[in-house]
This record gives sequence, C-alpha cells and structure tokens, in this order.
Amino acid sequence: MKLLRFALLILLYPLLLSANPPPPVEQPPYEPDSGQLIVHCGVLIDGIAAEPLRDVEVRVERGRIVEVGQGIEVAAELPRLDLSGYTCLPGLIDMHTHIMETPDSTADLREVYDHTLEATLQTGIEMARITLDAGFTSTRNVGTYYGFAARELRQRIEAGEVAGPRLQIAGFYLTVPGGGGDLLIPGVPEAEIPAHIRLGVARGPEAFAERARRAIAGGADVIKLIASGAVLAFGGVPGAPEMTPEEIAAAVAVAHEAGIPVTAHAHGAQSIKDAILGGVDSIEHASLIDDEGIRLALRHNVALSMDVYNGDWIAVEGRRAGWPEEFLRKNDETTLMQRQNFRRAHEAGVTIVFGSDSAVYPHGLNGRQFAYMVQWGMTPMEAIQAATSKAARVLGWADRVGAIRPGRYADLVAVAGNPLDDIRVLEAVDVVIKGGQVFKAPAGLVAGGEAVQ
Repeated sequence: MKLLRFALLILLYPLLLSANPPPPVEQPPYEPDSGQLIVHCGVLIDGIAAEPLRDVEVRVERGRIVEVGQGIEVAAELPRLDLSGYTCLPGLIDMHTHIMETPDSTADLREVYDHTLEATLQTGIEMARITLDAGFTSTRNVGTYYGFAARELRQRIEAGEVAGPRLQIAGFYLTVPGGGGDLLIPGVPEAEIPAHIRLGVARGPEAFAERARRAIAGGADVIKLIASGAVLAFGGVPGAPEMTPEEIAAAVAVAHEAGIPVTAHAHGAQSIKDAILGGVDSIEHASLIDDEGIRLALRHNVALSMDVYNGDWIAVEGRRAGWPEEFLRKNDETTLMQRQNFRRAHEAGVTIVFGSDSAVYPHGLNGRQFAYMVQWGMTPMEAIQAATSKAARVLGWADRVGAIRPGRYADLVAVAGNPLDDIRVLEAVDVVIKGGQVFKAPAGLVAGGEAVQ
C-alpha cells in the first residue's frame, strides 16, 4: 500500500502566501495542531446543538477553534477554506478500533503469530492514514495482539512523524487463559505461541490486578477486559462469562486508582451485569444485554459501544474468505439480537457511542455503521452525536474534541450533502481537517487564495 500522502497543510507561513503554493506533502514530519485558517461552512452541525446552522465561519489559531459565527473579522492574509457548498461536522470519533490489524489473517489466525513488531507498526501506520481519510480524527484502539505496538504508533502521530487520528490505546487484552483475548488455536501447542501475544492472560483477582498495573505502566489510556466469550475466537461462547466478578473488580480498582477508565468486552447478559457492577466505564458489543443490564447501564451511567454494522460484512465477506465455521456461526447467532438490543437500549435512554470494531472489516469503511444506527432507532443527529460529543465525553476528551466550539481542537470534516437527510453521505467524507491542518480536500477548494491540491 502506498505510504502516507496527505494534502496541503494550511498554515500561516509566508510560503503559503506565495503565488504558487508547494505541492501536497508526501512525507512527514509536520507540526501537529498548528493550523491557522478560516473555514466557511455552508451548513454546520456542531456536535452538540439540536439544529444545524447556516453560513457559519470557524476561525482557527494554532490548531484550536477560537471563534464560531458569522461575519468574523480577521486579517486579510489568514488562509481561507471555502466550504460554502458543504456540510461541516466535528471530526468523527470511533470508540472501538483495532488499528494495528486487518481482517486478512482471520481465515487463518496462525499468521498473527508471525507478525513482527515492525510489520505490525507498518500496518498501523497505513491503517491510521486510511482511518483519518475516512473522517475519523480520534479513535480508541481497544486492544492489539502484539502487546504495545499501538503505543509506538500513538507516539509517532503525536510527534507529527505519521498522519493519523488522535489515538487512545489499551495495549494488550486482559483475559483468562483460553479466553476471547487469548489467541489459542486448535492444534497449536501453547508453547509455540509468542509471549508478546499473551501479556494480559491471567486468572484470579491478584493476577488481573497485576496485569492492569503492567498495562498502565506501559502507557495504556484505557484498560480492556474480556469479560465474556468472543465471536472471533476459538472455543468461547459469546453469552458465557469468562472473567469472574472478583477479577473484574480487581482490575477496575487498579485502573481507577490510576485515573484510567476501563471498558469490557461483554456479549453475554450476565457478563454485562458483572462488568457494570464491577465498576467499568463502558461496555463493548453488549449483544445480548437484557432488561436488567439496561437498567444497570442507566443507573451507573455506563456507555455502550455496539458494533451493529460488521455482522453483515462477516456474514458475506467472511464466508467468501473462508473464515472458520465456528466464527461464522457465532456471528449469525448474535448479529440480529445485538441490533434489536441496540434499539431497546437506545429507547431506554442508555448512552450509546459509535464503535465500529474496524479490523474485523477493512479500515476506512467505519462510516458504514451510521446507516445501521439510524435503521435501528437513532435519528441522524443522534447517530452523529454518538460519534462526536457523546463519544468525546466517554473518552474523557470533551474539552478537546467532539464539537465545533471555541477551545476544542480544530478537527472538522465536511461532506457534499446533508447527513441529516441522508446519513450515508458520511460513508465517504470529502474534507478532513485535524488541528487546523487540511489532510484531505477535493482539488479546487480555495485556501489563502490558492487551490488545495
């Protein structure tokens, strides 16, 4: 895959003010969050307000939004991006990605054993660019088989060495032996499994507490527990608990003492309740949640991240690619129930955030989930807010991202259409701005009097 292209960085530098702007930058480094410009939006959905605004300008200085309104007075030399024919939204947030991995190995997971750190990082670099181009300027990477590979990617993005979304990472999965986060494969002796794949395998409260400490010491932004069986793992039953309530509570106590949130992979109704009562901050998948689980999520203000699109991709493309029959069967058994429970949880008022589980299906297709969220009960505005202000709040970044309001980073996307009329326009965004810098835009848009290439 071609490595790292991104469009002209809009900065208030003399070079940009010349008659002939430089060509698109093909290779970093660049200075993150340093853009300065005015963006004129034909329609603005700010991520918080219930109604869009029209003909609004957004002024950006040093990568942050400083003013939003009409008729903003600024110095004439400030670069301008004319999006009067577009709908602008906050940069989108995906709360459930696996940015270091792709679906290519799912047909034969033994391939993962041979992935080197360098190859895993290269995959992450490429998938980060694809994710950013899809309009997702912030993501939460909720687990990587190769230990802390995502930590290196996060550091490189923050340093401007590669282009990608703002990234929170979980490091390795905390899972029981043979659980949904333990890459055991029938016929492969455990002694042949690389140690870096099993860093989070534990049994008993003390061991899980120790693994949580290890993850935090390694730089985790969030702890990921595998509380129930998994769909894409051998031997597990999605509806069956794997971690005990005591193991969950022990890991949560360590994380919360360090100020780190915890999310739990939990398909099964009992595991969802165990995780909520154990103190987790969010639930991934929540496929088989019951009425009591919904009530507990409301009472304890626990958000759900429900990946309601990818079941269709697995059913078609997974079969075409020859994925294990066990995986396909478990996907068939949970997909419809998850969507029905998505509707029930939404109607009850539970916070649901956008989480795609990308890497189960190809990165860059994240936006396909919006239509499913609308089909199963959300309004288009609710689906947008699930991927903007609500997701930012669960990330702990409500003061940074998720809204086009003064003080936040200047992370914006734009589409040539109105997602409130057709949510599917978010499947292919036209403009991506992160930190006030343009990473994607059609040729011909005006910035500083010149065309963005």
